[in-house]
Amino acid sequence: MEREESALVCFSGGQDSTTCLYWALSKFKSVQAVSFFYGQKHNREVEVARTIAGKAGVPWEALDMSLLGQLAHCSLTDDAIKMDEDKPANSFPNTFVPGRNMIFLSFAAVIAYNRGIKHLVTGVSEADFSGYPDCRDTFIRSLNVSLNLAMDTQFVIHTPLMWRDKEQVWQLSDELGVFDLIRNETLTCYNGIPGDGCGHCPACKLRRKGLESYLDRRK
Repeated sequence: MEREESALVCFSGGQDSTTCLYWALSKFKSVQAVSFFYGQKHNREVEVARTIAGKAGVPWEALDMSLLGQLAHCSLTDDAIKMDEDKPANSFPNTFVPGRNMIFLSFAAVIAYNRGIKHLVTGVSEADFSGYPDCRDTFIRSLNVSLNLAMDTQFVIHTPLMWRDKEQVWQLSDELGVFDLIRNETLTCYNGIPGDGCGHCPACKLRRKGLESYLDRRK
């Protein structure tokens, strides 16, 4: 991969996508970021994303995808649904937003196509996740092929966290020199609390477990 190439990062302002943003900055000469309003209850994340992108010196924009929130009835978009704090047996947690990664990457690809950008970056992971099917490597590979066929181009979807558990994601952020920024300024919490978050939603528990493991190993 040559340094003169450009990348577009799907950017939520959370731990994973912020790590991916700085990973992209270490790999590409030019990086842009796109965030999405999709009717999420914790939409403060978009403002956090704007702030972090500004600190990183990365061009940023947000797309209104609120129609997705109207169609996807889950605990992240519907106040009437109590959030699962643990993954149910033989099912997805009700924080799963059907089609989210497919739609976000598809719209990001349209932006990239119009700007001559070939590289898309997303923070999905199959190694340490909540069972969401659209975080799997097979899905990303399939979508990559479909986008290339649909637009007759050669996008490359990069997933630098795909095989990293949360401990390893913290390690990567440390290697990239942004451990403190990611710990204190990102918003991963499903209840919209920055930094270490609420401590009891699924995203916070996963993040905290990885952080504690990494800090223990780093001693």
